[in-house]
Amino acid sequence: MYDLLFQHVLRRIPAEPIHGVAFGAIRGVAGSSLVGPRLSSVLTAPDPVLRTRVFGVDFPNPLGLAAGFDKDARGPVALGNLGFGFVEIGTVTARPQPGNPKPRLFRLPADKALVNRMGFNNSGADAVAAHLATLPERRPVLGINIGKSKAATPDEAVDDYRYSARALGRFADYVVVNVSSPNTPGLRDMQQVSVLEPLLGAVRDELVSAVPGRTVPLLVKITTDLAGEDVDAVADMSVRLGLDGVVATNTTVSREGLRTPRAEVDALGAGGVSGLPLREAAQAVVGTLRAKLGPERTIISVGGIFTGEDAYQRITAGASLVQSYTGFIYGGATWPKKVNQELAVLLHRNRHRSVAAAVGTT
Repeated sequence: MYDLLFQHVLRRIPAEPIHGVAFGAIRGVAGSSLVGPRLSSVLTAPDPVLRTRVFGVDFPNPLGLAAGFDKDARGPVALGNLGFGFVEIGTVTARPQPGNPKPRLFRLPADKALVNRMGFNNSGADAVAAHLATLPERRPVLGINIGKSKAATPDEAVDDYRYSARALGRFADYVVVNVSSPNTPGLRDMQQVSVLEPLLGAVRDELVSAVPGRTVPLLVKITTDLAGEDVDAVADMSVRLGLDGVVATNTTVSREGLRTPRAEVDALGAGGVSGLPLREAAQAVVGTLRAKLGPERTIISVGGIFTGEDAYQRITAGASLVQSYTGFIYGGATWPKKVNQELAVLLHRNRHRSVAAAVGTT
């Protein structure tokens, strides 16, 4: 039904406006105190094989919603009621910013992909903290993804990230430092270990100060566009700093291998590609990271997750958790339950007692 609706109606409406309408509907229905819990009981895959514990946090299932969908923490409870095991909000910057000029979000239906150059549009760390303070105690596991304000100069970048960590850390089950979006000028340069290492150390120190009595897990998000030796360098740095893990991967600036005619793609302009075209590259990065990180550190794999089989392959390659954004856009509200059901079948079929038991088994 959703496929027909998408094919004949939704794809004809510009991507960003329909996102706003759809998210509003999700918040209104799935976020309702009356309907939300009932919807959750229907859409949550109950199989205990899906439960997992990662960096000391209990997850009802390993499928999360990636950062970018709920930038301002407007609807994490509603999204959790759709069956996601966790929700990562953001990317949040210290200063409020409107992002890049519209249009800035485009569909590539032939590729089951999106192109975006949103530019970290969000209401800023203080406003997001105010939203988070209103969340009920019963909420999904919450990741908070923080990025650099566009107006912050390179010399101000560390303090910019520290501000967000200080404002938001107490609400987070884990924090992700995003240095891999292609849509903020100069941001990807911060993936160089010489720049990244002091930044992550500063954010970690800020979280320790801001959240006394609790260790907030800290991860870094990288892009699939990193060269192999750079992935190795980030992994080595993560071990050296004692980070809790890596989120891999962000969107790609590559346009290779797309089914959409090149002229159509070029006409859309700059931006990162997400969705099915990232599947193979993201899978390969998981294998590389797991070999370098060892079993102690977490990999959250994102990019090209559309089915339970996709999730299972990432987990057996070494990811403890998986995320999707574009798969959800193309799959609709019942998509999380479908993926989790497929994943549970595969775990049972291959005689894994739990998600954790399947991690890194290939």
